[in-house]
Amino acid sequence: MPAWLKYSLALVIVAALYLVPALVTGNTQLEWYIVFHIKLPILLTAIAVGTSISVASAALQVNLNNPLADPGIIGISSGASLMAALFLVFVSSLGVIPNQTLYTHSIYLLPALCFVGACLSGALIYAVAKKIGHSVSSFILAGIAISTTFSALVGWIYLVAPPQALQSLTFWLMGSLQYTNYKSLSLVLPIMAFGLFMLAKSAPKLNALYLGEHAALTAGVKAKALQTKVFILVALLVGLSVSIAGSIAFLGLLVPHAVRRLHGYDNSQVFLYSGLLGAIVITLCALINEYAFTTSVPLSMLTASIGAPMFIYVLFGKKN
Repeated sequence: MPAWLKYSLALVIVAALYLVPALVTGNTQLEWYIVFHIKLPILLTAIAVGTSISVASAALQVNLNNPLADPGIIGISSGASLMAALFLVFVSSLGVIPNQTLYTHSIYLLPALCFVGACLSGALIYAVAKKIGHSVSSFILAGIAISTTFSALVGWIYLVAPPQALQSLTFWLMGSLQYTNYKSLSLVLPIMAFGLFMLAKSAPKLNALYLGEHAALTAGVKAKALQTKVFILVALLVGLSVSIAGSIAFLGLLVPHAVRRLHGYDNSQVFLYSGLLGAIVITLCALINEYAFTTSVPLSMLTASIGAPMFIYVLFGKKN
């Protein structure tokens, strides 16, 4: 059985385990309402966000030629979260938009603002890295610095935020699938699909970057233009993911590592398997959150709790 089919079957099984128990309560009308209006949007969000973050992270790691180039570590996610936090607190504290219509307006504004925040943090990282050496390690150090700075700003915003904004800010800091709906998904999912499609088209050319920019130029690949294009697509996918699910830790570091360990380094396969495995992990988190806890546990806690032991296993497997 092909690996992609195994991953697809695993995703279908986890999704079914999440949806099916809601259909056995005995009240048919209530069952279908729960499935279509509550659980299905959460499931679609889990699949979309897991796929987007995992594929974006895999592309970013090739783009920077560094396996630690996770959007969270590099700082792209923190830039998107900062813009979302500024928007929510600014609007809430000044009362520009009434609370009851805040999320209606946020559906259209937050994806754009999160994308801008992701691009802004990326531009700052590039500028700092260029000043200190323009090497791969320079990008990592610059990313850590920018990520720490933006995270500190979000922390200060959280400290001075009005009480009515604290719950929303907690969502942006830790991640959640509970705030999604069909209206936001109808806006975000087509753009995510476009970004994933464009990254998939770039996968064969990205293989040339494994040997460096000069080798890529020799192979007929315009490295700088490709890297810029990939970075914009990564920022788009990360920004959109943050806009509907908040910041999710560790996923982008774990999944591509595991996929490359199991299936090699061909980016066409890495992107496909990373997307499927990322969707499985976030859907599994939704399943655990639904049936193992009485209250909603932030996604970052679940991904870190699941991902850290798996990442250690992958590291030991690589050493052996």
